[in-house]
Amino acid sequence: MVKVIVATASTADTRCWRDAIQAAMPECEVLAWEPGAEETSARYAAVWSPPDAFFQTETKLQAVFNLGAGVDHLLSLPSLPAVPLLRLEDAGMAPQMAEYVIYNLARLTRGFDTYDAQQRRASWNPLSAVHHADWPVGVMGLGKLGSHVAAAVAAVGYPVAGWARSPRPSSGLVTFHGKNQLGDFLSRTRVLVNLLPLTPETAGIINADLLSRLRPGAVVINIARGGHVVDTDLLAALDSGNVQAAVLDVFNQEPLPAHHPYWSHPKVRVTPHVSAITLEEDAVRQISERIRKLERGEPVGGVVDRVTGY
Repeated sequence: MVKVIVATASTADTRCWRDAIQAAMPECEVLAWEPGAEETSARYAAVWSPPDAFFQTETKLQAVFNLGAGVDHLLSLPSLPAVPLLRLEDAGMAPQMAEYVIYNLARLTRGFDTYDAQQRRASWNPLSAVHHADWPVGVMGLGKLGSHVAAAVAAVGYPVAGWARSPRPSSGLVTFHGKNQLGDFLSRTRVLVNLLPLTPETAGIINADLLSRLRPGAVVINIARGGHVVDTDLLAALDSGNVQAAVLDVFNQEPLPAHHPYWSHPKVRVTPHVSAITLEEDAVRQISERIRKLERGEPVGGVVDRVTGY
């Protein structure tokens, strides 16, 4: 019988995922890994933020499935085996991310925070109409998640462009790519939405130089990884007024420390890494389908290129 082992940062989460995958794959034996356990000779692993000790113990793996889209943590582990690493493709995350961006975009551009304050004062004072052309949106990262978000934002009327590190197939969206076109992308962008993968090349990409090249009164929405942002540079841009607001769902340290200035900064909105939550049913379906394909010797999607990091 094929063995599948689950390992996450939480014993409770590990057992929940084990139960869900076992129910979807009765033909397999699905195990919950615990620190200090002996090797199980499992063929496949489903993981989320596991410790390096997991891969030191489980040495017979033939493929590793990440229970999320980002694989930067896994790629940093010294003992990650040289076997196919597979990430989830969407798993219900794209619509959630689009909702998150559109909600925050509307809140900022239409002044809903102002209306909240007016309600508390019983003040009836309509604001001026919004012209979408004044709020061009730029989406960095045009994978499945970024492309979905860009299309959803464009559908509600905002001018949208996308930037990726390499060329992308034409999809009707204005796109830029590579370092040579980054400046043109930034100069037309007022609302920057980050959905890049975190790699050595993209770490710290949202820095003082990048922020200075956005349109005046810029907004930063980061729903990718905290490591993309140089926190001191973003705080300085907020304090100077070059960036008027930041919506941050991910951080260099999570949970965000209680003393961090983001918590109390009047121009920052913090959410606790919830812009998209993996939907268990979709994730389990993807993993079970791919394991069955691998067992039949068939190709599967979602394989990570370890050179590019995505």
